[in-house]
Amino acid sequence: MKTEGMTEEQINERHARKMAAKKAARDKIIATKTIEKGLIMVHTGKGKGKSTAAFGLAARAIGNDMRVGVVQFVKGKWSTGERKVFDAFPDLIDHFSMGEGFTWDTQDRARDIAAAQGAWKRAKEMILDDSYQMVILDELNIVLRYDYIPIEEIIEFLTTQKPEMKHVVITGRNAKDELIEIADLVTEMTMIKHPFRDGVKAQVGIEF
Repeated sequence: MKTEGMTEEQINERHARKMAAKKAARDKIIATKTIEKGLIMVHTGKGKGKSTAAFGLAARAIGNDMRVGVVQFVKGKWSTGERKVFDAFPDLIDHFSMGEGFTWDTQDRARDIAAAQGAWKRAKEMILDDSYQMVILDELNIVLRYDYIPIEEIIEFLTTQKPEMKHVVITGRNAKDELIEIADLVTEMTMIKHPFRDGVKAQVGIEF
């Protein structure tokens, strides 16, 4: 909007009126949102930050004295910075790295399937455990992509057995359509640029 000829005081007053109107409209919308439930959240896409965003939710939950369970389906071999941070809160987070590394690391399909199924068993136990308010299934989408666990089993469990107030966060590229369909929140990370393409290797504090 044009401000030519207006004093700074007039500009500020107009801005205050505009923001007050926006707040009133926003408050009216928020007042209609009354449902409280445990969410199924999916972080997918080719862009960086899917697990990072999930661990950010874990940090927020811990800050609110919520207990969090983390199952990493793939990154079992990695010593990550976030794991060291979480170790400082043993009463509020349990972290299990159940994977054997990426499939191209093991080159053993049977071993990968066994690791994925063991991780899923642990995940189900955590989801059904009332002491956890949030459970993060890191890189579950990867094992689903390779059909190491039937997607039908995941969908059936999450839709019929997940406690009503339990938050479940699922990360990894190529989320299955069936999972997206039942999710409450789906975020797709889009890659615009990535330093790896310019020869920059994975670095401490950024990738792990």
